[in-house]
Amino acid sequence: MMAVLPSLALALLYLLRAGAEVPVQPGFNAEKFAGTWYVAAAVSNCSVFLKIKDGMKLSIATISFTPEGDLAMQLVWPLLDKCQKFELLLQQSGQAGHYMAAQEKRDLRVMETDYSRYAIVHELRQREQEISTALQLLTREQDVSPQLLQKFKELIPTVDLTEDMLAILPKSDQCTEAIS
Repeated sequence: MMAVLPSLALALLYLLRAGAEVPVQPGFNAEKFAGTWYVAAAVSNCSVFLKIKDGMKLSIATISFTPEGDLAMQLVWPLLDKCQKFELLLQQSGQAGHYMAAQEKRDLRVMETDYSRYAIVHELRQREQEISTALQLLTREQDVSPQLLQKFKELIPTVDLTEDMLAILPKSDQCTEAIS
């Protein structure tokens, strides 16, 4: 157990340093950010994501906040003939809009949002020896405007990702009941 703690601390330090240049929404308002979002587009260098991205569909994220200010996220992904549900709890880092999960080795930042139409979220994650970067375009509606998609695409190179890693997720009503 004692040997695990230093490696966990080193991984978190790396994630903090790697994400240090990623901006967070100024004046982030958790109350306005809470609610249902659709993951309309995603880009990542994660090897698992790259293998499955072409078969992915629009997914649903429900975001809430604990009284302590931590972010609770419930994700539902349509997979072939079923809906896969994930739940995450990320602790507030001390900066509004920046959250971390030590056990999952995740660093999540809300880079930009207007709260009513879209949000762009940056995530660093360590899985075994792989550290991956991801950007997600969250929308309140399933439809994404070409202008919003263009804005998202322009951010891709700023986080050292490329457009060939991008998945624009087609609309799906497959899991709308599973989120409630």
